[in-house]
Amino acid sequence: MLQDGRQSQAASDICRGTARLLSTHGMATVTEVGLANGRRADIVAIATTGELWIVEIKSCLDDFRTDGKWPEYREYCDRLYFAVGPAFPVDVLPADTGLIVADRFGGTVVRSAPEHKLSPARRKALTLALARTAAFRLQRVADPEFRLDV
Repeated sequence: MLQDGRQSQAASDICRGTARLLSTHGMATVTEVGLANGRRADIVAIATTGELWIVEIKSCLDDFRTDGKWPEYREYCDRLYFAVGPAFPVDVLPADTGLIVADRFGGTVVRSAPEHKLSPARRKALTLALARTAAFRLQRVADPEFRLDV
């Protein structure tokens, strides 16, 4: 997870473990991805098939209760998941979303998310945005002295 001072250590650990889990399933992940609706997804994952998942990380119950923006992610993914730590009270999470339980070392898909296919135009736009976000971040690693705000 990109560290900008807003993430707790618990959220960072859940993010790391979730990314590891998704990678073992052949999915490439990008964290903190801006969406066209002005929201920012914690993790966007893309499969070799082009299927797109958004994973919303919740580090504690208060984090879930005070954040009502997660339904706005549905229109930007084929499947929507929550990722939480092992001690999270999972019964409060919506049943119509997927569930991942993770720690810093890995995770498990506890419940698959229902599929709601993206339109081809939205899929293309999000895939392009995902590729550009990842490429710009890689460029920053390769050339940290050059800064371009995108």
